[in-house]
Amino acid sequence: MAVEAIDINCDMGEGFGAWQLRETDDEALIKLISSANIATGFHAGDPSLMDRTVRMAAEHGVGVGAHPGYRDLQGFGRRRIDGSTAELVNDIVYQVGAIREFAKRHGAHLQHVKPHGALYMELAGNAEFSDAFVRYMRAVQPETAIFCMGVSATYEIAKAAGQPVIREFYADRDYGDDGAIVFTRRVGRLDPEAVAEKVVKACLNGTVTTVTGKEVDVEFESICFHSDTLGSKEIVEAMRRRLKESGVRVVPVSKLLGR
Repeated sequence: MAVEAIDINCDMGEGFGAWQLRETDDEALIKLISSANIATGFHAGDPSLMDRTVRMAAEHGVGVGAHPGYRDLQGFGRRRIDGSTAELVNDIVYQVGAIREFAKRHGAHLQHVKPHGALYMELAGNAEFSDAFVRYMRAVQPETAIFCMGVSATYEIAKAAGQPVIREFYADRDYGDDGAIVFTRRVGRLDPEAVAEKVVKACLNGTVTTVTGKEVDVEFESICFHSDTLGSKEIVEAMRRRLKESGVRVVPVSKLLGR
């Protein structure tokens, strides 16, 4: 697999009230990405921050995405919370609706939904939960893309149901031998050039080196990095430079979906 055009997405708006994440600069990052995953108030985010982040995305032509998580402000949505499938889907419905309304306010539309953290990983491995989530999307947001890992129940169920789906490659996360990301709650400072090299290799060769040193295949349409990764601005700048040098274009999700 050789990728000629790619989306770049980043998690954004992940503060709450007076509290802000370390070293994050959404105003700088928004100019360097094509899709924004905007916190919806459960793991981070508040109404004023959601409004501000959606407005910035709309002003820069960046795709607006809802980034729903577990109701876990203290743990930043990185801890699994037990709940029934119906209860958890209702939490997603509530959060997606919030971003959709802010998008309307600023003349934008909801481009995608990307679950956050532990919720993302739970959906990836839980077919019942993924099926309920996809059925909600088919009923309410049939043209809105779901962002997920290629090796996940979410991807397989969304694809079979005809829901637009975008697979991700994680620039700032490690991979296991199963082709899935290794979930972590803490990431140190990464070398931007090493991250960019990893991304280019994945785009041109369709492979990634796992934590055990094995080469595994990866298929994706979007590259994800996180605003709370230390040095995130330097990482995305290095990625964009190396992608351009390698002939890989950064394009909106709409073009990847043939719209």
